[in-house]
Amino acid sequence: MFQQILDPIAGSLVLSALCAALPLVLLFVLLGVFKVKAPKAALASLALSLVLAIAGWQMPVNQALSATAAGIFYGLFPILWILVNALWIYRLTVATPWFEVLGRTIRSISNDLRILSILIAFCFGALLESLAGFGAPVAISAAMLMAAGMKPLKSAIVSLLANTAPVAFGAMAAPIIALNGVTGLPLHDLSSMAGRQTPFIALIVPLLLVFIVDGRRGVKQTWPVALVAGVAFGAAQFVTSNYFAVELTDVVAAVVTVAAVLLMLKVWQPKETVGMGGAVETVPAAEHAAAAVGTGARDSGAAVSAAGGSAVGRGTERPATAAPVPTDNSRPEPRQIWMAIAPYLIIIAVFSVAQIPFVKTWLGQVGSVTFAWPGLEITDSAGKPVAATKFKLDHLKATGTLLMFSGLLTMLLYKITASHGLRIYRDTLVQLRWTIVTVTAVLGLSFVMNLSGQTTTLGFALASAGGFFAILSPLIGWIGVALTGSDTSSNSLFGQMQATAAEQTGLSPVLMAASNSSAGVMGKMLSLQNLAVASAAVGLDGAEGTLFRKLLGWSLGLLALITVLIFLQSTPVLGWMVP
Repeated sequence: MFQQILDPIAGSLVLSALCAALPLVLLFVLLGVFKVKAPKAALASLALSLVLAIAGWQMPVNQALSATAAGIFYGLFPILWILVNALWIYRLTVATPWFEVLGRTIRSISNDLRILSILIAFCFGALLESLAGFGAPVAISAAMLMAAGMKPLKSAIVSLLANTAPVAFGAMAAPIIALNGVTGLPLHDLSSMAGRQTPFIALIVPLLLVFIVDGRRGVKQTWPVALVAGVAFGAAQFVTSNYFAVELTDVVAAVVTVAAVLLMLKVWQPKETVGMGGAVETVPAAEHAAAAVGTGARDSGAAVSAAGGSAVGRGTERPATAAPVPTDNSRPEPRQIWMAIAPYLIIIAVFSVAQIPFVKTWLGQVGSVTFAWPGLEITDSAGKPVAATKFKLDHLKATGTLLMFSGLLTMLLYKITASHGLRIYRDTLVQLRWTIVTVTAVLGLSFVMNLSGQTTTLGFALASAGGFFAILSPLIGWIGVALTGSDTSSNSLFGQMQATAAEQTGLSPVLMAASNSSAGVMGKMLSLQNLAVASAAVGLDGAEGTLFRKLLGWSLGLLALITVLIFLQSTPVLGWMVP
């Protein structure tokens, strides 16, 4: 039996906390200063954490290695099991003509760049974030905005800024599921708490997008539709994450928001249209509505064209996650539109069936098993058993498994052969090979720090901040996502530390753990990975620094807003919002 030690370094909590922070400091220095690739940085930090666990926190070698294995396995299942199958479904759609049909459908709704920034970057980007992630929403929405006439730099900025509100529930809620895995806090409580924070950001983001596209005039002329989009997205996020299925939060929010914007555009249009190159055209409202929304299916005789095209920008190859630049903006036929959105409807249907009470009960009985991870016999510094030594393995009821079923149904609908589907799955694994190394190493690091007691030591030290920790907590999450580029990784690293510090300061562990995720997403637009994807997608090599400077103020401003919200939620003023 190994009992964690709170202050193993010279009997000093301060010195012990400084040593416990070294693996995290190493990770951030390697990523942010020396620009070391994420897999290598994560492996180096894992190695340092193992040395500290054994030499500093006196953890037996076999238990330290077992903790590493537990973290790696958790990284593979359920986290990467979700990511791989979600990205597989996305790649299945890209391999057919229907993905381009979906893009045409969105682009045919309006020729106003301000409206398109909401539909493409905010709504369609959220739909992609729910499945693909890893830069795909940024790359694809930036390319589509450029095709609609927006300048490259502005397309990249709009796409990066839009990729905030959906990230906490991205990749079928992988960040929240990871948070549940490392903290042991109830998944529904974490989901509900995040769903009571991110909607406030969703309310603001569409207004910021139209401001970036067209300044004050854009906000003045299009605020009604921007507000409708923000309210619809935020409300759908809240309802789905609190009362339905956390995995479907972004899918439902994106679909609901598109529907709300379409209905809004049927009854209201901006007085002027901002088109290609920022040109302004004043159009009578009735004529504009007919042109923008339309009831007939234009180009009804046109065949559905497959996605094609070449790289954007001379000498710049498009990232693997990016779609070719689309040029056809004609409205598809209704049948084509239904076929294009079918994969997302299938996912909603599969997860809805899994929520039916008797199905959910059956899946819980036969599709899940809990066991003690071999080789781990650990108590905390107070002598109580550590919950993380228990492992819950969901197989049939796992999010990734339900996604695989959805992918198989998508293959049947699109008539994709088994060999082609397997080939796409293999290509997905190849595309994610370094992500797999990074995620498993980060989860290994997280489990070693948590089980050895390093995270507890850090949490107790941070608890000395008292009530101020409610302000410090969001900043920790923001730094984590900005440097790792992943809300899932940030939650894995800091989730348990946030919960421990919250308990010691009398704050809600659920509130502080969820805040790590909700506030962390504001750092997504500044992460090196996303900046590089955006630069490549619009053909601006070396523009990462420019994008960083343009977005820093927006990122800090949104962080300040959600920090105020989180602080108020930690007080009696908004404390009633905490589950």
